[in-house]
Amino acid sequence: MVPYQPPLPSQYDNLPVEEMCARVRAHKRGFGRRLVILGHHYQQDDVIQFADFTGDSLKLSQQASQQKDAEFVVFCGVHFMAESADILSEGRAAVILPDLTAGCSMADMAAIDQVEDAWERLTAETDAKIIPITYVNSSAAIKAFCGRHDGACCTSSNARKVLEYALSQGDKVLFLPDQHLGRNTAYAMGYPLESMALYDPAIDGGGLSEEQIRDARFLLWNGYCSVHQIFTPQQCERVRQTDPACKIIVHPECQWEVVQRADLAGSTEYIIKVITEAPEGSRWAIGTEINLVNRLANRYAGTKMVRSLADVQCLCTTMYRIDLPHLLWSLDELSAGRVVNQIKVDEQTRHFARVALQRMLDNVSSTPMAAK
Repeated sequence: MVPYQPPLPSQYDNLPVEEMCARVRAHKRGFGRRLVILGHHYQQDDVIQFADFTGDSLKLSQQASQQKDAEFVVFCGVHFMAESADILSEGRAAVILPDLTAGCSMADMAAIDQVEDAWERLTAETDAKIIPITYVNSSAAIKAFCGRHDGACCTSSNARKVLEYALSQGDKVLFLPDQHLGRNTAYAMGYPLESMALYDPAIDGGGLSEEQIRDARFLLWNGYCSVHQIFTPQQCERVRQTDPACKIIVHPECQWEVVQRADLAGSTEYIIKVITEAPEGSRWAIGTEINLVNRLANRYAGTKMVRSLADVQCLCTTMYRIDLPHLLWSLDELSAGRVVNQIKVDEQTRHFARVALQRMLDNVSSTPMAAK
């Protein structure tokens, strides 16, 4: 269920942007080191300009855990990111999400009761040891499930290292909740598509036969990112036809067919690194969220051509709910002594989720997909 976020007081309806910005800056000065604002790469510019740290979800959660003087962490991201920040900071700071409806459709595709039902079915059908691995884009409950069952979390940066870890501990992998990251990573490791089976929680028994469960090395959960689902093989072909000099780089949450047609694939941090280090005059079509693409395009305007792979808007709409009025409101409330929208994970869930996260942090090597 989507948490309830009450409408902002009417006083925020028509505030000039300049006034809101001035008030946010005043709050930052007033709180000093007691306050840390985190901004995800997909966040809109009006908000990210106030971030003390920018990055992907893992990098920001690690930053949150390292701010020993911070009493308040305002996470301008989505719900699962704020949960991870609370887990890794061990409750030292109050983690605040300016709008509680800023969720993640991918994370919502793997509910804990569905995963527990799937686990019961899968472990009943095979004597092979299954290791559950969850992408960090998942709820704290799913992370804790993996922690309890010898599994781990992973990021798009270290998915290969974590899958190698999983296969060293067991015979099969249940990969949650993003089928595409699981498929793309396993394929880049040399495993054929035939070794992967798709488990669909919306179908009785996951839609898999006993034989399919026994034969599969990788059991991929039927989840995906609504943003990266927008990118298609046809878009890649259009780039090849209309601008042959243009390189294509995509996020591994894209479909396998898109990744196969790209020149490079890797995490958000990897994409930024590649564009930053690319030679002047180079041309790039990027398959990821539009706020990041536009930011890179503006940063390198006049020296490199950067554009979206898609010809339609590819916006993370839930991230977009964290806007300037909500950021200001959360800081106004904090200044008045009221902590609103605190994200707090219960102790039992925190413990096992941290186990899964720690296993992920023990395998931090960044490994992009192979260049085509």
